[in-house]
Amino acid sequence: MTDDDHDRPLTHALLQDGTTVCIRSVLPGDHEQLHGLYEEMSPDNLRLRFFAASHRSAEMAADRACAPPRTGYRALLAETQGQVIGLAEYETGGETGDESGDGTAEISIAVADGLHHRGVGTLLVEHLVSAARQAGVRTFTADALSENHEVLRLFADLGLRTSRHFEGPEVRCTIELAEDDTYLAAVETRGKGADVASLEPLLRPDTVAVIGAGRRPGSVGRALLHHLHAGGFTRRLFAVNPGVNSILGVPSYPSVSALPRVPDLAVLAIPAAAVPATAEECGKAGVRALLVVTAGLDADQGRGLLDACRTYGMRLVGPNCLGVSNTDPELALDATFAAGHPRPGTAGVAVQSGGVGIALLDGLSRLGIGVSSFASLGDKYDVSGNDMLQWWESDGRTDLALLHLESFGNPRAFSRTARRVTRRMPVLTVDAGRTDAGRRAAASHTAAAATRTMTRQALFTQAGITATRSVGELLETAALLHAQPLPTGSRVAIVTNAGGAGVLAADACAEAGLALPVLTSALMDDLLGVLPEGAAVGNPVDATAAVSEEQLRDCVERVARHPGIDAVLVALVPTAVATATGDDLVRALTDGPARRERPVAVVRLEQALPVELLPAADGGTIPSYSEPGAVARALAHAAHRAAWLSRPAGTVPDLPDIDTGRARTVAETFLAAHPDGGWLDPRTCAELLACYGVPQLNWTWAETEDDAVIAAERLRGPDGRVVMKAHWPGVLHKSEQNAVHLDLQGDAQVRAAFRDFETRFAGLLTGVVVQPLAARGTELFAGVVQDEVFGPLVLFGLGGTATEVLADHAARLAPLTDHDVHDLITSPRCAPLLFGAHGAGPVDLEGLERVLLRLSRMASDLPQLAEADFNPVLATPGAVSVLDARVRLLPRRAQDPYLRRLR
Repeated sequence: MTDDDHDRPLTHALLQDGTTVCIRSVLPGDHEQLHGLYEEMSPDNLRLRFFAASHRSAEMAADRACAPPRTGYRALLAETQGQVIGLAEYETGGETGDESGDGTAEISIAVADGLHHRGVGTLLVEHLVSAARQAGVRTFTADALSENHEVLRLFADLGLRTSRHFEGPEVRCTIELAEDDTYLAAVETRGKGADVASLEPLLRPDTVAVIGAGRRPGSVGRALLHHLHAGGFTRRLFAVNPGVNSILGVPSYPSVSALPRVPDLAVLAIPAAAVPATAEECGKAGVRALLVVTAGLDADQGRGLLDACRTYGMRLVGPNCLGVSNTDPELALDATFAAGHPRPGTAGVAVQSGGVGIALLDGLSRLGIGVSSFASLGDKYDVSGNDMLQWWESDGRTDLALLHLESFGNPRAFSRTARRVTRRMPVLTVDAGRTDAGRRAAASHTAAAATRTMTRQALFTQAGITATRSVGELLETAALLHAQPLPTGSRVAIVTNAGGAGVLAADACAEAGLALPVLTSALMDDLLGVLPEGAAVGNPVDATAAVSEEQLRDCVERVARHPGIDAVLVALVPTAVATATGDDLVRALTDGPARRERPVAVVRLEQALPVELLPAADGGTIPSYSEPGAVARALAHAAHRAAWLSRPAGTVPDLPDIDTGRARTVAETFLAAHPDGGWLDPRTCAELLACYGVPQLNWTWAETEDDAVIAAERLRGPDGRVVMKAHWPGVLHKSEQNAVHLDLQGDAQVRAAFRDFETRFAGLLTGVVVQPLAARGTELFAGVVQDEVFGPLVLFGLGGTATEVLADHAARLAPLTDHDVHDLITSPRCAPLLFGAHGAGPVDLEGLERVLLRLSRMASDLPQLAEADFNPVLATPGAVSVLDARVRLLPRRAQDPYLRRLR
């Protein structure tokens, strides 16, 4: 191992059966346990590991793993409750200072007898692969006996490219460590299985104990116990209270250890000071999951709680939460203190705010959608929205996922999970914290543009998550997605019995980005033959107050069948005419099937509730809204979801002429000279960009007046003009500081410009950049900022000196796929300029895509890259080039966002 290995923090992760293990570096004090790991192996397993049943080999293996740190060696162990259960190690054989040697390392694995087939070895290898990649190792090799089917299957199932070479009874395996989607998908599949298994005791417990339920009415613990008991929990239920034998008819015991059966789930509603010790008691007793509703834990108490959960392998919801529920009739678990029991249904709900959770539970129950399972995550020490998405994906009951998350522990892992889940069911969220009062006061254009709101929106958009702006909008959209098919586009036809209502609906649709197409002449003639005299068959279709129930039904059916329409919005108002004739215009919609070829939604301006689901004759439902804006927003969300689903998953393109190794050397060399990081000087910046093939306008660095004249002479184009830019460490917005001279012609103007800089920036100026005057074109902006939580965020939009004022930017999280880069280019308001608006030819769009993809790759490769600012990027029909670039590096270590580990 190396000195850095000793500093590597321990990590907790899940085995395939949901057991929590600790993964950490081997320390000298582990020698006895490692020796015991081998000593306790059967002779057959010893022979498979060492090719001979030799106890001397076991001693030597423990010695090697616990030896003093050395270059080119890594050893990781897995332990549970302090007991070592597995070891994985690699060695490159490289010389000192050559960590990876030729990029190849020999790997070996050992798992304790009795713990095979639980994923111990696979989990260790995944972590070893991650560490090896960071060290520059590209390939693992391993020798095994051909009869060692288990280790050969382990290598084959990793998801990495593996080859075998047989030599007699032995086989040599070669494993390429390059990360691709196949490997990430395999890791995801293993992680999903382990995650779901670990949540079984929490969401499908056989035995529950409520700790802290008292005799006093109104206490949270008593309310939880009452909910569980009155809700009809079908399994074993206990209370823990030393003062009583029974509470609410539920048997009570003085302590967890006194219970007649170890609970799967313990619910803690006790003072904060007692939480860590009680969690420790639960862990020692064998409890497998904790639900902690207690609020107000300080840092030490919170750390004690989480340490107990990790040590004893308990999953944790909370603290400071409302509780969890699972409405499966075979279980009927309601461990919450909400006012009522949630209605059984098909929506999965996970929230951080208990108040939002209550609102969603009430709204879904009222709508009749109901809830499959619910988790109030509270302070989210452990179980997260990512866990719940994977549970819903697997539970066989959930077809709609609703989230309210105020923070993300691992957004990139969440994004991969959400992309997978949302192809099976709608995933909706409330975009909380949009105001982002903490907009960063960073100096660069990129950092100023990259608000937390923009970052979250990029995450939601790329993951296919439907992001709404309020709880009300979330429920309104959920109602439509639950009850109606998705539209195939954004073309809406409005049918109304009152012209004013139709106008309101039309305005709402336009504001939501929906299209109101002109109806075809054939459809208009068809509708005129159905509707009463005086009807107007434009869009909106004004059927007039005289329309009958039958006429409205025929009209809606004909519009809904038309291929030029994607959705139908029916805006109704009550009239005396309908009352007098006994017609029920709503019945015109509900007497037929709820699901037609295209979605149908209703607006009833007199409706008291914001959204209802009207029962239809076939047992389905039709959503009805009280105001047009709500239904328009819901239809727009449905159209966006349909468009996202219709597009195949994007791929990250392979880019030629990338020199990642050299780029890392540039970054490490700079940070060695600047330990606190900083902005790169122009020459170092250009060297870094050259590693990624980013096109830059020719330029020359000059430190003296004479050098500037020589540079200008060499760089002058046909018009003979050049640009001079002053530079000193930390300079950013050169235009704002008048640190740029344009249109310089002849030696005299070049000299005058240099002298001006020397005078005005005396004591600061370190040199100047001389460039030819660029051709005319569209000035754009491209940049990246490394968010410590979300990872690199790539921004693109209109550039130049007014980029922040105009704020015409789009953003996507790196690494960019081919779809992402297309969306980046087409999303800003300036996009028509790029495609040849006003008769001008389109710019070099492929060149623009290449710049963005290479910027994304640079940010993904280099965790040290804190910010990069390309402004302007000049786009012309023939080329794209960066005219000015700024890059800031910070001393950061790479974090593997896809490595399996608990929060």
